[in-house]
Amino acid sequence: MSGTLSSSPDGFEGTLVVKLGGEVVGGPSLATIAEDLATLSGAGARIVVIHGGGPQATKLQEQLGLPVQKVAGRRVTDRETLEVMKMVVAGKLNVELCAALVAAGAQPVGLHGASGPVIVAARRPPRVYPGAGPDPVDLGFVGDVISVNRDLLNLLMRNSYLPVVACIGAGPNGQVYNINADTVANRLAVELGAESLLMVSDVPGVLRDVEDPSSRIQKLTRAEGHGLVESGVVSRGMIVKLEESFDALRDGVQRIHILGQLKPGDLAREAREPGSVGTVLLP
Repeated sequence: MSGTLSSSPDGFEGTLVVKLGGEVVGGPSLATIAEDLATLSGAGARIVVIHGGGPQATKLQEQLGLPVQKVAGRRVTDRETLEVMKMVVAGKLNVELCAALVAAGAQPVGLHGASGPVIVAARRPPRVYPGAGPDPVDLGFVGDVISVNRDLLNLLMRNSYLPVVACIGAGPNGQVYNINADTVANRLAVELGAESLLMVSDVPGVLRDVEDPSSRIQKLTRAEGHGLVESGVVSRGMIVKLEESFDALRDGVQRIHILGQLKPGDLAREAREPGSVGTVLLP
């Protein structure tokens, strides 16, 4: 479904892709977000939820005595780490998120990359990463999205189900890969022709001052966002998030919302009134 995202007397029109960071899925606002998602779904919105689980995976690795290795903020995924990601992300967190949605009155269907398969992936070749030195880095069993099973997702949404997808991909040979949840969400938003992609984390939006939540920028175009990166106003992990978001805007997503620290009704409000709660990125 394409067109302008809007509410109408008959309900809510539009396709939404909602990405929830691991800190959100495991945080105190999960029930609030689940209620908003159930409200939007009940009003007619077609919704796909993508979730990560980085903090929980790190915690389990530490409990198991496994080293946590990151390169420029990206997790190196060896065989043991991949097992942790499967247990935490495709297992515990997917179940808990679906359970919260059931409690809120939605009809979730938990999925991972090998379901369908909904996310076909290939192992990422070694590459140079900003901040990681001049040599190519092999991140191990980390994947890039090759294709998405739109038929499966559309089938579920047409029948009022809410797909909940863990950020795990699978190759044609059945090999499973860890994939960044932002990367999966951006690709799904493009493939589904989503009007809006809502990225929910513990950051309330793009801030002019990272220490001051009131410095939230309501709306940003691609050109303005690039200017903030070049001037140093935006730094660290937000740079990667913005760069991937700009790619999705270029490929056809109409709006991308960066938001966090939500109160009841905030997710639905931001979907209907872009920039009212977080930062909306526009082409």
